[in-house]
Amino acid sequence: MSRLNELKLNDTCLAELSNLPGVSGDEGAVRRYIKEKLAPVCDEIIVDTMGNLFAHKKKEGRPIVALTAHMDEVGMLITKIRDDGELEYDHAGLDCRVMPGRRVRVGKDGVPGVIGTKPIHLQSDEDYESSVPHKDLTIDIGAKDKDDAAKYVSVGDYACFTTKFSEFGEGLMCGKALDDRVGCTALMELIKEDFDCDLWACFTVQEEAGLRGANLVADRVKPDIVLNFEGTTANDMPDAKGHETVTTVGRGPAITFMDGGTVVRPAMFDALREAAKAEGIPFQLRRGTNGRTDIGRIHPDMGGCLAGGISVPCRYIHSAMSVASQEDLIDAIRLGGAFLKTDLTKLIKRGNEI
Repeated sequence: MSRLNELKLNDTCLAELSNLPGVSGDEGAVRRYIKEKLAPVCDEIIVDTMGNLFAHKKKEGRPIVALTAHMDEVGMLITKIRDDGELEYDHAGLDCRVMPGRRVRVGKDGVPGVIGTKPIHLQSDEDYESSVPHKDLTIDIGAKDKDDAAKYVSVGDYACFTTKFSEFGEGLMCGKALDDRVGCTALMELIKEDFDCDLWACFTVQEEAGLRGANLVADRVKPDIVLNFEGTTANDMPDAKGHETVTTVGRGPAITFMDGGTVVRPAMFDALREAAKAEGIPFQLRRGTNGRTDIGRIHPDMGGCLAGGISVPCRYIHSAMSVASQEDLIDAIRLGGAFLKTDLTKLIKRGNEI
């Protein structure tokens, strides 16, 4: 029986990955962790000048497959230290409504801070009824004034949430950066296996800042097939209408047929569904088409190579804490393995029959 069929959450590195800081442009801690874990099981580990990490298991003459996931998370960049010691910030991919009261850590030393705003007692009716924009939010690190704050942090420092990963409820898990540490976890498990392909696990940077790291993947790997793993929106809230529910937590990994950057070609879409059915792996379709993934850059750069996506549904995505199903993650990994076991040479031929 395949190791993947026996895989449990505690066998993976997700908890450690989720807890690591890795705001877009500052993915070093995540990259070092993955590199240390995968060096013993891969033929080569490459880090490019952008910061992407490539873990490679060579099989000359076999189809070249790139598995992709991004290491970065949404977060903040300090842009100003005010005279009163409060920190102003810019952000990537964060809704201002999820910010007030959140604990963060700032800079390479992880200086603790809290995102503050005007208390309810001092708010006008208009304030109370509206969202507080990012420009009116600051990070408080307990400094007396600007000079005091400058002893501990600098303009250009990164700030990320401090949420600790945990399991809760019936088979659920919560933590920060599940988008896309669930994808990184999937790649780390799959690259340990033996498949009949030249396999690259590509851990990219700055996806949340505009798919920037993915620009270099095609030139480095030149894949025949790209398969992206992602944490995606689960809008399965009680007041969501049917067509608004992109995915549902607990109903299996989601297979992408289209997103904001890619229309998945029928051969790839069918191959993923067929692999799931053949192994009895539950799955759902990712029904929303907003948002883009790394394949939106890699797929056209390779002249339209076969590209697809497997996503783990996550509630409250792009916030200080997301919620996902443990089994959805495990089944996403199993689905990736089932796909990689299929006849990929035959799939590529099918994909070229247009």
